[in-house]
Amino acid sequence: MPDLRPILHINGLLLTGLAVLMLIPAAVDLASGNPDWFVFWASAVATGFFGIALILANRRPNMALDIKQAFLLTTLSWVLLGMFGALPFKFAKVSLSYAGSFFETVSGLTTTGSTVLVGLDTMAPGILLWRGLLQYLGGIGIIVMAIAILPFLRVGGMQLLRTESSDRMDKVLPRAREISIATGGTYFVLSVLCAFGYWFGGMSGFDAIIHSMATISTGGFSTSDSSIAKWPSEIVLWNGIIFMTLGSLPFTLYLRALKGNWSELFKDEQVRLFVTITVVAAIASAIWLNNKDHMAPWDGFQHSLFNIVSVLSTTGFMTKDYALWGSFPVVLFAILLSFGGCTGSTAGGIKMLRFVVLWEMLKSYVRQLVTPHGVFQQRYNGLPVPADVPLSVVAFVAAYIAALALMTLVLAAHGLDPMTSFTAVAACLGNVGPGLGEIVGPAGNFRSLSDSAIWTLAVAMILGRLELFTVLVLFTRHFWRA
Repeated sequence: MPDLRPILHINGLLLTGLAVLMLIPAAVDLASGNPDWFVFWASAVATGFFGIALILANRRPNMALDIKQAFLLTTLSWVLLGMFGALPFKFAKVSLSYAGSFFETVSGLTTTGSTVLVGLDTMAPGILLWRGLLQYLGGIGIIVMAIAILPFLRVGGMQLLRTESSDRMDKVLPRAREISIATGGTYFVLSVLCAFGYWFGGMSGFDAIIHSMATISTGGFSTSDSSIAKWPSEIVLWNGIIFMTLGSLPFTLYLRALKGNWSELFKDEQVRLFVTITVVAAIASAIWLNNKDHMAPWDGFQHSLFNIVSVLSTTGFMTKDYALWGSFPVVLFAILLSFGGCTGSTAGGIKMLRFVVLWEMLKSYVRQLVTPHGVFQQRYNGLPVPADVPLSVVAFVAAYIAALALMTLVLAAHGLDPMTSFTAVAACLGNVGPGLGEIVGPAGNFRSLSDSAIWTLAVAMILGRLELFTVLVLFTRHFWRA
């Protein structure tokens, strides 16, 4: 049985930080005269009390973690933050059950962007800000997890990120603390630039800040039920395209670029794959819109590119309801729901790194068929792929497909139609946001789903964000007996 004291101590620190964060929307609501300020204040007191109690009750001289404790910490921290972060949603004037409140909180922390809230255009500023802060916190937490934790746990081929960066990151910044500080600084600077772009495009200062947090974190929570479509400015549209893309690329590459290695941004294989898929899909969709709906070529390309980037980056913004574009775009978007962005970014999904490894495996297998006795080295970014990575990637993709199928059956058992069941799970497991269909499509909402379906999708979001095996390993006998 792992020693739980360091795990509980660290979770206490995280909950205390969450309590402090709750005071920001409390101050905003108080300044605007909204009575929900008391809800945030009371939630902060309860969360802070529990967090400080965990800190004081579990202090110990040595706080180092072994691999089993790291697995437990990663899963437990996201669950606890979701449980306490749901308190403002539950008691504020937004009429949510605790299931809906937990869903909304987890959707923010995992930067999924699926929502059960309606009437965002007239909602109190505190709740809107809280949603933005949850996504912003989740985005930086995801980057740190991808860079520091998951490679250590060797989940789903993530050790390749450690292998690929081990020879280079030490030359950029010598210590992990400095890497974290530099990554956080980059994250903040991109957010400021993004907010300025939205403001220049016509958004109010408040809307620009919320949307910048949702864009860089690739979360997608908006301050309007119409999402980005409320602001039809081309500046807003292209600002979203640029910064959703930047949020989807590995943040470690930005650190190298700041040291003068700008070419690394274009040499990275998963970055090239992400850009290629984005451009090809956008052009194909634009051609369809021009031929079938007679949309002007430039307008068709702009809106296709924005929505393709939104889905691939797992942000979930929309400028138009692409579910109404016809059969080809609908099937295209359904396929892209599970692709995701790059490893080491804030994006979700299967991620481009794994597709690169799968492509290398396919090439090696075909060559092996032609030359049975040949030895073919699989490479990623010019470096040999470690022997354990291909198996990890295949296992992850198999588990991902199995989870997608199983949860789709669960939602279908609740009476939802096949399109809604499949795309709702795909959107939540891939941390994308909207699915397809009339209920959970780009213009829809998850609010009408039953509480049991909402809980299922909340679990899907956590599973997808923590790369499945981080959670699944906790349900094995070997984990607790080893």
